[in-house]
Amino acid sequence: MAGPASSGFNAAMFITLAKNLKSTPLPVTDDPRWARIVARDKSADGEFWYSVATTGVYCRPSCPSRRANPGNVQLHDTLDHARATGFRPCRRCNPDGPSLEAGNAAMVADACRRIEQSEEEPSLAELADAAGRSAGYFHRIFKAITGLTPKDYATAHRAAKVRQGLEDGASVTSAIYDAGFNSSGRFYEKSTGMLGMTPTRYRAGGASEEIRFAVGESSLGTILVASSRKGVASILLGDDPDALVRDLQDRFPKARLIGGDRDYEALVARVVGFVEAPRLGLDLPLDVRGTAFQQRVWQALRDIPVGGTVSYAEIAQRIGAPKATRAVAAACAANNLAIAIPCHRVIRKDGALSGYAWGAERKRALLDREAGGSNAPDSAYQSARS
Repeated sequence: MAGPASSGFNAAMFITLAKNLKSTPLPVTDDPRWARIVARDKSADGEFWYSVATTGVYCRPSCPSRRANPGNVQLHDTLDHARATGFRPCRRCNPDGPSLEAGNAAMVADACRRIEQSEEEPSLAELADAAGRSAGYFHRIFKAITGLTPKDYATAHRAAKVRQGLEDGASVTSAIYDAGFNSSGRFYEKSTGMLGMTPTRYRAGGASEEIRFAVGESSLGTILVASSRKGVASILLGDDPDALVRDLQDRFPKARLIGGDRDYEALVARVVGFVEAPRLGLDLPLDVRGTAFQQRVWQALRDIPVGGTVSYAEIAQRIGAPKATRAVAAACAANNLAIAIPCHRVIRKDGALSGYAWGAERKRALLDREAGGSNAPDSAYQSARS
């Protein structure tokens, strides 16, 4: 009877076969990076590159070009490896330089600095010329990144300067001109929308301003909703209704607080309904009071879809201020409109929840509910309360 050696398959042949199998690359479609190319995942830019044999180019993962046949694609861990193919860089995605998204963010950040440093509001044409773009393209990209038009951003910045001047004790006239308005008439046309009240009343600390409010209960605790004539100015969460009312008084120390009637309580019910069923959405007129930077951050928060999360660093990138991570965190902490401006959807880069003005357990409950689409009260939060 023949032994193993006579079978025609010896150890040397086995080793050779194993080496050949090991050196045979897996199909590109079996590599998880291919799915990121298909999705044009911008977050993958800088992590790897790919080249296409039939076109002789190499690209970044988010390249907007027509999807290549995976059989012609090779993946590269570094840019040098992609260049070593001898192919040319793709003209559409510019893999050798900054991505289009990063370039646009830098362009908008520079425009914001120009607006903030100009004595008078620069025109759209001036900003677009400085950026080297057409007025239409610049306007579209600026609004997509900041959530504001260039004009609205300039107005918000000047409003913040007026508020600061009034808070520092300057006369109304001085505050208006120091903020870059070349006539008091132009300012007074917009003053109520910018400050939420007349400048004289703002300088007096909001004296005589009327704030309507009402309190409701949800599975996440007590909710207080307060509105000015312009819109909802505060949404506060807590466990003690009296503590929330005192908090509201601290936020509007000289305003006249008025308990809401039955119609206003219906508004509170809408907010409670959103807490219980986030996917129903919440579309309310808001009275958003903050600096130009804070409003950029808050608009970026409102663009996060239900069920989604981003990091503070990602928000900083989206508003064109990649180094302002701490300032973004501070803007989140200064948010007066819980849920309506969803600062609970911002987490740390490592996935940790980080802080939340209304309690980490509420933040976790909101995120869990939004991610799962569940309308049921969060048992973990209820346990934490009891």
